[in-house]
Amino acid sequence: MSVTLLFLGPLRDLAGEQEREVASPLDWAGLIEQVGPKIAAQLEDDRVNIACKGKVLADKRALIAEDGDEVALLPPVSGG
Repeated sequence: MSVTLLFLGPLRDLAGEQEREVASPLDWAGLIEQVGPKIAAQLEDDRVNIACKGKVLADKRALIAEDGDEVALLPPVSGG
């Protein structure tokens, strides 16, 4: 039983991988524990979003991911 974390953009560079399987269920506290301090610090930024089951969460701290779900960590969009 696992959840797939998807690291996108600069978060992928920090993680050193594109995806990671973690135990389910997964909530906000578990996510912070699983990603390590560098990525956890980035997730605290209000400009970083989280999508679960293909939908961006209005409140990322309300994350509840279950077996088979994908959780995408979405860095801020930049550029012109």
